[in-house]
Amino acid sequence: MMSPDIYELERQRIFDRCWLFLGHESEVPNPGDYARRVVAERPLFFARSREGELKVFHNTCPHRGALICRTDHGNAQVLQCFYHAWSFNTSGELVGMPDIEGYGPDFDRADFGLRSPRYESYQGFIFVCFDPEAVSLREYLAGAAEYLDLVADQAPDGMKVIPGSNRYTIKANWKLLAENSIDGYHALPTHQTYFDYMANEAGNDIPAINRRRGFGRSLGNGHGVMENDAIYGRPIAMWHPYFGEEARAEIQGIKDDLIARHGSAKALRMCEKSRNMVIFPNLVINDIMAVTIRVFQPTGPDSMDVTAWQMVPAGETGSRLNRRLDSFLTFLGPGGFATPDDTEALESCQQGFRSGGVEWSDLSRGFHRDPRGNDELQIRSFWRRWQSLVADRPHVEQYERGLTPGEIPDVQPSPELTVAADD
Repeated sequence: MMSPDIYELERQRIFDRCWLFLGHESEVPNPGDYARRVVAERPLFFARSREGELKVFHNTCPHRGALICRTDHGNAQVLQCFYHAWSFNTSGELVGMPDIEGYGPDFDRADFGLRSPRYESYQGFIFVCFDPEAVSLREYLAGAAEYLDLVADQAPDGMKVIPGSNRYTIKANWKLLAENSIDGYHALPTHQTYFDYMANEAGNDIPAINRRRGFGRSLGNGHGVMENDAIYGRPIAMWHPYFGEEARAEIQGIKDDLIARHGSAKALRMCEKSRNMVIFPNLVINDIMAVTIRVFQPTGPDSMDVTAWQMVPAGETGSRLNRRLDSFLTFLGPGGFATPDDTEALESCQQGFRSGGVEWSDLSRGFHRDPRGNDELQIRSFWRRWQSLVADRPHVEQYERGLTPGEIPDVQPSPELTVAADD
């Protein structure tokens, strides 16, 4: 968790090769809309062309490399580089430049359009990949696609990202947040204040958290999910006392609509279950008391930048939207019950690793039973993928051949169960 050499390998073997989340199509709904991001330390932006097509570009001028898009979002017919005033439309075409005659008759503006990385969209979620040989996005998502479907299908008019975001820095290794996001084991001790608050709102039903049922699941390619009973209410379609009696009928109406559109099995799964999913390497979808998109960009072996967005049904307004926003901010917002707790926990782990007293992180919980929601199967799936991409070949071959630790010499302790603290 502290090695610059390992971090450099991660940049080359993970972030230069995997599909990485960029944004959501709903952020650029109109022709000329654009939004910029930094992905794997690369400046990018995505836009809606005049024809309504989604476009993704490297945020760099083909002339001298300066940033083209210098604000986080907006709407423009033309994006102009401030350095030499080369101008581009939202299709990436070079449409204007001072003194074009100075370049002579052989200069072709078509050769100097904005460059695009490889990009694909699934259910409105936009991903980029810097490896031309990588599999398609749909193949990469594997079982995670099912859970993105559960989010996207919640609204008849589609889902959208609310304007604005939460941004903060955590002084800890990025992999710790990947673990934390699908770690049900920490929920009760770390977030006790939140559960006490919610239990009090429900008539002091404090033991309810211990009665919830759930499971962990590996989704392939390092993705993992934990799914549990949503015992503390979901604005989507599950009433809770803190919503007030006046909200009961409206929330039941949402549930009835979901059942009518999707059938009972899928609708009740949307309404009465909560899901935390990691899409390897650095995207988190929290489909719990609100739908949150969270992405973390490593900035070194001991730091990361985190951005979170709220996602809601496109047509949602009034009390429904207010309940959802309040639930999001109460738990997942920058000053909510959960985010400061998790930040403190991860920074505490990073500080502890510096002592040298912990060589391995134990990930064996639930290894010998059917995976429960607070077990660690889903975390082990993340680390197996990490191992296959970053670690030395003997360990990679172990997983490719399905060998146990005892069948490979000099592999102790088992990487299946433990993770080196200095990785």
